[in-house]
Amino acid sequence: FPGLADVSISQDIPVEGEITVPVGSHSPDEDYSTLDEPVKDTIMRDLKAVGKKFVHVMYPRKSSALLRDWDLWGPLVLCVSLALMLQGGSADSKDDGGPQFAEVFVIIWFGAVVITLNSKLLGGTISFFQSLCVLGYCVMPLTVAMLVCRLVLLAGAGTVSFIIRLVVVGAMFAWSTLASTAFLADSQPPNRKALVVYPIFLFYFVISWMILTFTPQ
Repeated sequence: FPGLADVSISQDIPVEGEITVPVGSHSPDEDYSTLDEPVKDTIMRDLKAVGKKFVHVMYPRKSSALLRDWDLWGPLVLCVSLALMLQGGSADSKDDGGPQFAEVFVIIWFGAVVITLNSKLLGGTISFFQSLCVLGYCVMPLTVAMLVCRLVLLAGAGTVSFIIRLVVVGAMFAWSTLASTAFLADSQPPNRKALVVYPIFLFYFVISWMILTFTPQ
């Protein structure tokens, strides 16, 4: 190229940079790829991660673990389990319970999406899927309430049964609401926290009402 030989670097301009990589500067974990690990180890690692998130929900406290390592496996399992346990709750014997499964599935996921969009529009600092993860995992207390209610209904549907179910569902509703707000409230502007907590309250209240009014065929 013409004139390229005339280009030179002045000795007064320091040229910084180093291309040598010192030996031992990286840990052995950095060279480890999950593509090389056995499938069993991958599954066990994911199961442990899901289990830790369940523990965070059962003992709600301010922690970034549920937000940092988000996933949707736990919410999916809880949603399917709750929808399956709510099947057969219609008084009409002609219904096979299929629409109820779809109703529960749509209510949980659509409600979580609406709450997440509301949170983002109000200036929330967490991502879309982080919010879905928290709302989904916090359905676990209500799933436990549904299991207890089904066991109570096996003994009969009377006044005592209704009181027991009301207490259990009410306690688990409060647990789900408090657990979700413990993770999501701090991500909102201080003057808009009430606008975020109110839709969460309604979301878990609708699910709780479905559980409380459940009557097997």
